[in-house]
Amino acid sequence: MRTGAAIAYGAATIVNAIATGRGAAFGVDLCTKATVTLTDEPGVIKGRILSDPSESTVLIEKAVSKVLQKFKLEKKHGAIVETSSNIPIARGLKSSSTAANAIVLATLVALRKKLNDLSVVNLSIDAALEAGVTITGAFDDACASYFGNIVITDNTKRKIVKRFPITKASTVLFHVPEAKSYTAEVNVDKIRAFAPQIEIAYKEALGGRYWRAMMLNGLIYSTALGYDASIAMKALEAGAVSAGLTGKGPAVAAVLADKKINAVKEAWREYPGEIIQAKLNRTKAHIIRWSS
Repeated sequence: MRTGAAIAYGAATIVNAIATGRGAAFGVDLCTKATVTLTDEPGVIKGRILSDPSESTVLIEKAVSKVLQKFKLEKKHGAIVETSSNIPIARGLKSSSTAANAIVLATLVALRKKLNDLSVVNLSIDAALEAGVTITGAFDDACASYFGNIVITDNTKRKIVKRFPITKASTVLFHVPEAKSYTAEVNVDKIRAFAPQIEIAYKEALGGRYWRAMMLNGLIYSTALGYDASIAMKALEAGAVSAGLTGKGPAVAAVLADKKINAVKEAWREYPGEIIQAKLNRTKAHIIRWSS
C-alpha cells in the first residue's frame, strides 16, 4: 500500500493564547517525523509513538481520520502510523501541534492529495481539538510549527495577524523538568483572570517587541500556574535576549546569541531537569518521501 512521510518542526511560546484567544509563537528546529501507510481496513488506524511508546495515540488516530474524511475516503482506507520526535511530550514544547502537522501532511502524501498550507494547519487543529490536547486550538503554535519564523495570531478566528522573520539570536535553550503537564488538566478560569495583563504582552508582540512580550507572558503565566519564574530570570541575568514559560509549562525557553550558551547553561545547573539546545527555525513543514 502507499506510504507517505513528512516532517514538521517545533515551536515555543511568545504569548500563550489561553487567556485571551490570541497568541504568538516562534519556530524551533526540534522536529517530529511521521510515516503513514494506507491499508485496506477502513476505520482501523494503528499508531505508534516510537519516541514515547507510553503516550496516547488518540491524536494520531484523529489526524489521519480528519484527512480521510476530508476526501470522503474513511470507508476505503485505514492506516498504520509511526511517529518519532525529539520534542518532549506534555512540557509546553508544542509536541501536539508539531505531531498533528506532520501526520496530516504524511497522510496527504500517502493519499496523493494536496491542500494549501492553511488547510493542512486547520485539519491539524481540528484533530488536536477532538483529541483534547489543546484548549484554544493552538492556531499560533500550529502556524509557528508549520511555517517557522514568528507568527502572531487570532486563534478564535484562526487568522494570522502578523508575521516577522527571525533574524538575530539564533539559539534557543529549553529547561525541561521531568514532570509532565497535560493541557486537559489546566485551570482555564484561573488563567483567564490574567487576560488584561496578557493583552499588554500581545500588543507588545504586535508592535515587533516580541521578545519583551515573551518575558512578560512568561512572568504572568508562571504566576498563574504556580511555576518558579526564577529559571527564566536566571537566563536573562546570564545574557539571554528573552526567556519565559513556554506553553502551559513546565518548560522554560530562553532565546540567546550563541556566545551566551555556556553562561545560560551554567545558570540553569542548579535546577533539576534536562537542558535541550535548538536553533530558531525558518523552514516550513515538508514531505520527506513517498512510495507506492
